[in-house]
Amino acid sequence: MFLKPPPGVAHAHVPIAPTPLTPVQVAVLALAMLAPFLLYFATAESMVSIWNSSDTFAHGYVILPISLALIWRRRENFSLIPTRPYPPALLLLALLGAGWLAARMGDVQVVMQYSFVAMFPVAAVALFGPRLAGSLAFPLLFLLFAVPFGEIFVEPLIQFTADFTIWAVQATGIPVLRNGTRFELPTGSWSVVEACSGIRYLISSITLGCLYAYLTYHSTLRRVVFIGLSILVPIVANGLRAYMIVMIGHSSGMELATGVDHIIYGWLFFGLIMFIMFWVGSYWREDEQAAAQRAAAHTMVPSLPGRIVPVAAGAVLVAALWPAFAVFNDRANHNPAPVQLAEPSLAWQVAAGFPDWRVDYMEPDARLERTYTRTGVDRPVRLQVLYYRNQTKQKGLISSVNRLTGEKDPYHPLSSAGRSEQVDGRSLALRETVLNSAGGKLLVWQVLWIGGQYTPSNVVGKLRQAESRLRFRGDDGAMIALAAPFTESQDKARGALRAFLGDNFKALDAALAATQGR
Repeated sequence: MFLKPPPGVAHAHVPIAPTPLTPVQVAVLALAMLAPFLLYFATAESMVSIWNSSDTFAHGYVILPISLALIWRRRENFSLIPTRPYPPALLLLALLGAGWLAARMGDVQVVMQYSFVAMFPVAAVALFGPRLAGSLAFPLLFLLFAVPFGEIFVEPLIQFTADFTIWAVQATGIPVLRNGTRFELPTGSWSVVEACSGIRYLISSITLGCLYAYLTYHSTLRRVVFIGLSILVPIVANGLRAYMIVMIGHSSGMELATGVDHIIYGWLFFGLIMFIMFWVGSYWREDEQAAAQRAAAHTMVPSLPGRIVPVAAGAVLVAALWPAFAVFNDRANHNPAPVQLAEPSLAWQVAAGFPDWRVDYMEPDARLERTYTRTGVDRPVRLQVLYYRNQTKQKGLISSVNRLTGEKDPYHPLSSAGRSEQVDGRSLALRETVLNSAGGKLLVWQVLWIGGQYTPSNVVGKLRQAESRLRFRGDDGAMIALAAPFTESQDKARGALRAFLGDNFKALDAALAATQGR
């Protein structure tokens, strides 16, 4: 539609005003946007459960209110930009549903949660159209910060913090004796644990940094630079924080910064760093621009309210397909038979006298835990087999809470690496870990058994678990861990573990296969 401009004024395009939506159409849009929440309520509930149980992710409660407030701040967009439902976005919605289903089959909770949350911005594109949804892109995508993600970075952050702190202390001229992430100064001992990793500071900084960049800048470059700083600054600042706390404790004879004040100092320092970062960033602040008006100025197409009902119905049906299939799959894969772990016919003799160590895993359905010896082998080998069936969040073979040692165990990991051994005419990939304690060291070989196949990788294990469930073959899986003590050289411990596998691998494999068939 064009209007003739006044005399002497260049010919201009006049945008068509969006067609107002009826109350029924508004209600249909609202119900379609809420559908993922209702259909995937269990996934939403799992997010809230983590918010409740972990201070690291407690910020999840404020993400939705902030997102809604940002949308309300741009509410004029709904009257300036036409609503044009976009059916092709339903394909992306279907892909997210398929991703959620695959993650559910493998019990990869974080992928389920991301797939679920991402459905809301994609549903907005399908229901409102790319232009209207695009004008609200940040508030919609900001919802992704509600997903409790970040534990994967804890170990690297612990390692960085330990490296930085020890380097800084040594640069100060204080001697340090290091043992993994634990170290000793002349005045006392220190240990970099999960609470010292800085993951809380990092997640808080990224979330606030993205919000600040959106509200303060309009240049993409400035936003990217500030978000990059919000990632880098807390990592370095956490290293400085750890160094300062160690120095306070050292200077005070271990009377300060060793208890609750340790945490207080940390948050005060983090708050100061964030204040300085935002204060410096304010010098490059850009005035707000009327983004909706710019978008409307280029809009020469009318609204398409007639598409709302069919596209909304399609969105609900596409979203509902995957949880419906998941319920059917759960019933088909459930094995009500109790696990009876088949007794392996091992060639070695049962013995006693092994160091007190047990893997820190969720309680399995069945467990085999024994120490074995053999004539000609100079040290015992500890065997642990953990078998799982009908796995859940509270009972799973592969989980972030499953570790070789607990935080309070006398043993702690020094190093871990992949390893390949020739066993029974085949190449067997393993995970080799060195555990250390005041009483000595252990060399541990670890491997997962899922659906008759072996892998040391949790990622590959999850994929095989998902494949097995999608093919209606159940979710049975097991973990095998072998351990041998050593003092100086690891070679003799490796020799003992290699001999044990060579003599007993076939029997262990047969026992696991027999257990699955019961």
